[in-house]
Amino acid sequence: MLKQGIAAISSSLSKGEISSVEITQAYLDQISRHNNDLNAYITVTAEQALAQAATADKIRSAGNAGVFTGVPIAHKDIFCTTGVKTSCGSRMLDNFIAPYNATVVEKLLASGAVMLGKTNMDEFAMGSSNETSYYGPVKNPWNRSLVPGGSSGGSAAAVAGHLCPAATATDTGGSIRQPASFCGLTGIKPTYGRVSRWGMIAFASSLDQAGTLTHSAEDSAIMLNIMAGFDPKDSTSVDLPVPDYCATLNKPLAGLRIGIPRQHFAEGLKPEVETQIRAALHEFEKLGATIKEISLENNHYSVAAYYVIAPAEASANLARYDGVRFGYRCAKPVDLEDLYKRSRAEGFGAEVKRRIMVGTYALSAGYYDAYYIKAQKVRRLIKNDFERALNEVDVIMGPTSPHTAFPLGSKTKDPVAMYLEDIYTIAVNLAGLPGISIPAGLVNGLPIGLQIVGRDFDEAKLLNIAHMFQQATDWHKQTPGA
Repeated sequence: MLKQGIAAISSSLSKGEISSVEITQAYLDQISRHNNDLNAYITVTAEQALAQAATADKIRSAGNAGVFTGVPIAHKDIFCTTGVKTSCGSRMLDNFIAPYNATVVEKLLASGAVMLGKTNMDEFAMGSSNETSYYGPVKNPWNRSLVPGGSSGGSAAAVAGHLCPAATATDTGGSIRQPASFCGLTGIKPTYGRVSRWGMIAFASSLDQAGTLTHSAEDSAIMLNIMAGFDPKDSTSVDLPVPDYCATLNKPLAGLRIGIPRQHFAEGLKPEVETQIRAALHEFEKLGATIKEISLENNHYSVAAYYVIAPAEASANLARYDGVRFGYRCAKPVDLEDLYKRSRAEGFGAEVKRRIMVGTYALSAGYYDAYYIKAQKVRRLIKNDFERALNEVDVIMGPTSPHTAFPLGSKTKDPVAMYLEDIYTIAVNLAGLPGISIPAGLVNGLPIGLQIVGRDFDEAKLLNIAHMFQQATDWHKQTPGA
């Protein structure tokens, strides 16, 4: 049962084959056995989880259960959770106990979900390998010497390592899709504004978006049905109707038009990964889709634009961590200036400091127009490229990452190499579009992901396409050590 997803667990609960307390305890036992090895969780909420599970069992016995009632999940430690530490993977918030639930957490709690704990992550979601966490690196369940991807590496490792059936995650430049690719999972980043960001600790406010890491597209649809929707507490939340994402999962793909960006099949892509991706595209042709080469002319500017915009927004968002109101405070400050300087110097890690410095520089007088404004103009060009392409095709497909998971420590001393990890994913965040990564094969025994990008608020189509592919293949059922 620990290798099952949300849909299978929900079905077993409905049939009375297992209770929520039993499945919750089984996952807690699994966490106890394997978390020291994977380092996927920062906080495990065992007592709270069992209490929620017992309540869920009572609701189910009374005949009032929903699909999610009693299903255990984990939350990325970027989402505020009442009475539970919300650290964002940073020493700065190591002592922060959230006084309220994020909207995403509240919605899942109301649906009857059981929270197993909070997962590890790159500090303030800044990283592509989950090695910048104050709590140490997360290990990839497929090979403990490799990274799981970042920044949602803890959520990815927890799901892939069967320490939970599904987890929430966030994506600012690829932080759901890249870990999904490295860990053999389905990871969806919805359209910007589709899921509330209220209570989700901010990194780059115009790019951050909450999503899911699951075993299948069906499980993603079940979670997104609960998480999506307008939130008046979030000024960036979009007030649009939310479809039933499960209702269209089995829609045939005959006539689907797939665009393949030539820029994503160029220098840098490992030949063995390209072979698997093209094999996956052939599966779509067998399902009735047609494939057309397209061009995203400004895609090569995306990393440069992102690493001006994201650090600029981070420098503003992280200014609130000053040692005064909450979070880490240095010992025995001699005056207010010393309090500010030492609290921030000691509380933030190297990568966060690097991005704050870059962002502050880009926003400074004399450089704002040359860097930040220029980057925003490039962002518009990237968005225009996607709009033109999606007028010709229904979705865009390509590799999620140019290679499989890389060794721990291999890129920590080369920030530029680490930044290039998100070369295929960053543009989707700059454009605010929905994107999903699904397992599409194995290379040397390690999973690789296929990225599918759609039009604004067309998550239902992405989930339908992913589900039909998963009905025709079994890559999403491959597990570490199988």
